[in-house]
Amino acid sequence: MPPRRSYDQYCSAARALDLVGDRWTLLIVRELLAGPRRYTDLHADLPGVSTDVLASRLKDMERDGLTTRRRLPPPGAAYVYELTARGRGLLPVLQALGTWGEGELGERRPTDAVRAHWFALPLLRALDGEGVVEVALEEGVFHLHVGTGDGPVYGDGPAPGEADARLVMDAATCEAVARGETRLPDAVRAGRVTVTGDGTLAKALREA
Repeated sequence: MPPRRSYDQYCSAARALDLVGDRWTLLIVRELLAGPRRYTDLHADLPGVSTDVLASRLKDMERDGLTTRRRLPPPGAAYVYELTARGRGLLPVLQALGTWGEGELGERRPTDAVRAHWFALPLLRALDGEGVVEVALEEGVFHLHVGTGDGPVYGDGPAPGEADARLVMDAATCEAVARGETRLPDAVRAGRVTVTGDGTLAKALREA
């Protein structure tokens, strides 16, 4: 492999950007926060990335200790990529970038791709407590692991077990929360979000 390009600056921000400043790297981290993903799944959920660039970024991330690659046992027998502890440590970075970029979202453009789980990080910022939250949008269903330590932050599809809370909302409401225009508890009180479940997260949202 060619040597990694560097800013050659004795600055922690510059050193960090040496590792994650390339185009697509942080978005790959966003996808891998859901847990192990196959290359084909990553490519499908990163519209616009070429196969060559994705393969190159994944190799760089593995070399830099941000990801690992392992082979699933039969019958899967496919390779998956997953974040290391150092890679998972980028969650606060992505959350800070998301907060900073809320004002740049504006209305969704006709050319904008969207995946339901891309709303996972904004909704995590809007939730306090600990537990599993299932979210149903027009684009699909995903679930969040709120207040957890190591492991996946979110996942596609319904919660693997009984969710502590289940939220149903339309795209406009979810986008307003993602843009920072509407607080999730306010949307619940206004009837724009339906909350079901008996967990503390559900009760807190209904009582906020």
